[in-house]
Order: sequence, then C-alpha cells, then structure tokens
Amino acid sequence: MLSSTRHQGSLFYAAFGREAALIKDDLLQPIDALLEDVALIELVREAQAGRAPCSRTRGRQAIAPDRLLRCCALKHLKNWSFRQLERELRGSLVYRRFTHFDQDAIPDHSTLSRNFALVGPVATRQVHARVVKKALEERVAAGMKLRTDTTVVESNVHYPTDSSLLQDGIRVLTRAVKRIAQECPVGAVQIIDHTRSAQRRVLEIHRAAKSFSEAARQRMKGSYSGLMSLARGVVRAAERVMGDLKSRNLPVPGNFVRVLINEAQLQHFTPLVKKVLLQTKARVFGGDHHVEGKILSLFEEHTQVIRKGKAHKPTEFGRLVRIDEVENGIVSGYEIQDGNPADLTAWVPALEQHERLFGRAPRRATADRGFFSTVNEREAETRGVKQIALPARGRLSEARAALQKQGWFRRLLRWRGGIEPRIANLKHRFGMARAYYKGDSGFKRFVGWSVISQNLVSIARALSRRKARQEDDTTSKRAA
Repeated sequence: MLSSTRHQGSLFYAAFGREAALIKDDLLQPIDALLEDVALIELVREAQAGRAPCSRTRGRQAIAPDRLLRCCALKHLKNWSFRQLERELRGSLVYRRFTHFDQDAIPDHSTLSRNFALVGPVATRQVHARVVKKALEERVAAGMKLRTDTTVVESNVHYPTDSSLLQDGIRVLTRAVKRIAQECPVGAVQIIDHTRSAQRRVLEIHRAAKSFSEAARQRMKGSYSGLMSLARGVVRAAERVMGDLKSRNLPVPGNFVRVLINEAQLQHFTPLVKKVLLQTKARVFGGDHHVEGKILSLFEEHTQVIRKGKAHKPTEFGRLVRIDEVENGIVSGYEIQDGNPADLTAWVPALEQHERLFGRAPRRATADRGFFSTVNEREAETRGVKQIALPARGRLSEARAALQKQGWFRRLLRWRGGIEPRIANLKHRFGMARAYYKGDSGFKRFVGWSVISQNLVSIARALSRRKARQEDDTTSKRAA
C-alpha cells in the first residue's frame, strides 16, 4: 500500500524538532528544495504502484515516495552502501530531517534495498529527465552547448577465468540442490559435494599457469579436465533434480516455496554453467580464445569485455557508458551501450537525446577525435548545430587544418576537455566506477542515480553561486 507524503509529527517531538531544524547542511539544504518537486515525487509513486496490480490500496505500508526519493539521492550523494545509509539515518538528525523521517523508525537496510529496486531503469531515466528539466527551468542549463564522451563502468565481478567460473557454478548448483534436499525426505536426493575437490583443481591450475613449459601446460590441461568432469557431474545432478520435481517424482513434505525458489536458481544457473563448460573446452583444448557470447560472470551475465586502449588497464569488464554534458556541469544524457562499439556510432544518439530533452539541437557540439566522421558532421549540420568541433584523424588537408585552427574551434576543444574531470567526478565521488546493484536492471539504475546525484549537486551549487552574486550586488548598491 502506498503511503502518504504528509507525515504527522509527534506532539512530544515538536519542541525538539524546532531545535533540530537549526542544524544546517550547506549542500543538502539547496538539494532539499530541489527534491520538493511534485513531479519527481509522482514519478517515484508511480514506480512503487507498478509493483503489483493492487499495490496502491493493498498490502503493507510502503516507504513514502518522498522519503524513498530522498533516500535514493542521499545514498548516491554520499556513495554509501545500504547498511551505511541505515546507520547514518539512525544516528544523524540532519539526515533524518533531509529524508523526512524525523522521529519515525528507520527501515532496515534490506527494506531500503527492495524499495530502491522498485524504481527501475525506466523510472530512473524519467527522474533524470525531470532533474534536467528542473535545471532548464532554473536557468542553470540552457542546452546551447554539448560535449560527449564514453567511459567504462565496471560490473561487480571478480577477474573472470574459466576455472573460477566453473568453481562458482559447482558451488552455486550444489548449494541449491542441498537446500532442496533439506525439504525432501532423507535420502530422496543424492548429494555429492565436490566443492573441495573443485578448489584443489583450481589451485593446481593456478600453480601450473605460473610456468610456460610444456609439462606445466599438460598439467594444467589435466587439472582442467578434472574440473570440467566435476562440473558436468553437478550439472547432471541438477538436471535430475529438476526433472524429478517437474514429473512430481520427488516428494516435498517440507517448505514447498523454498523448493520453488531453489528450483528457479537451478533453471537459471544450469544453462550458464553449460556455456562455461563449452567455452572452457574451446579455449583450453581447442585454442579458441574468441568464443562468441562468452560468459564472464554467472551472477552478472550482462558483463562484457571492453578494451579502450588504456596502458594501466588494457581490458575492463563491465559496460560502455556514453555521457553527455551541457552548461554548468549538468549531465543531460547517459546511455548504457551493448558491446564495445566505436565512439563514432554514439554521436547521432547523443544529438537525438539532447533534442528530446531540450526540444532543439545544441548551438555548439564537440567530442574527441574518436567521434569524427564526415557523416557525423553532416548529420549535426542537418539538425541545426552551428559550430561542430570534431578533430579529424590522420594527416589533415590544408582546408581542414585551417578550420581546426580557428578560434571558435579551439575554444570548443578546450571546453571539451572538461568532460574528463566530470567523468572522474562521477566515478570517484558518486561511485560510478563500479556498479554494485545486481543484474542488468540494477546496473542501469546505479549509473542513472549516480548521474542524478551529480546533477543535483551541480544545480545546487549553481543556484548558491547565483544567490551569492545577487547578495554581493545588493550590498554594493547599498554601499554606493
């Protein structure tokens, strides 16, 4: 059931609340005013209502939409985990007042996590669009200039090796079968725990991989063969249990809901482990290092291999994200891309997203040389962009060199460089370096809320600077 945004305070808290209101936070106070926007609260309310057909009027009381919105923003503003968020909300009067909890009980971290997940990728994108519209209404960002770039956001995975993926598969499938066996009669499900044997095979593979001799290579192949044999046995056991449950040959006198939950896990992970077996066989015994549709994580299967040519990190595991920025540090658009496409394919989508948000193309647009192509320049001109600063690759003709030496072109390129610290700020301050929410949906939500929090800070600072200038002007006029 959806909760009201009108929170009745306790009579005994009234006097204390007046004293607590005197505690100010220079950053949260202007953001507090921005989050009072009715449209933002309605977007969160609609996301909560989509949980089930009757979520509006039935079920237990959910977290109020204004409180949920503020908790989402606060978590990413401070780059906290859910446990840290719960602990800070319990212990700080400033954060209680900011999130509108005041004297009310703070939800558990698991409750916060489940409620955050209700604001899915679509709702997160709508909240982001509304925040950008708020910047436009406050005359913080007019959308006259646009700069764009791409970066890699890592998934929350360990370094993927075939041996560790097989070990993960054996561990997860064995755990699910064990939990099903606990709800069945004793001896109804035959379980052989191979997790220790798998660990020994993985250690043997790691020791053999340190040497490049032919003998070490043969030892590694033998260890891989043993590990794959264990994985195949566990997969067969999981398929046998799923078949018995489907044909109702396996009696379940215990908790049937728990059995269904673990059966769903078996149905999800068994095909993934089979794919890992195929790619391991192709790489170790077939020499194929470029298997199509390679699995990099059993838990974050959307993870992809990204190579951006960085010397300190040549290969990254996550997703490629496009970032679009306008005036005053407002990130007007973001897009999680599939695979590792060339940057030049992201230029036109950036212009299209800008037009959807601001109703027109930017007057000036720029990006690095990875976005350059004559097709992209013509497309920008067709859409009405007056000044396009895309530095060309390779040897320049005389006309092209003269164009790139013009003052407006060089000024736009200098302004373009500002998106690099903006991306660094998103990663290091707002936690976008690694996405910690689960699954493809969680990845998109994490990136979206990192961008939203950064935009809230940029808008608040721009408004604070404007207010300070107005006060200085008023003071100088009075002095004159």
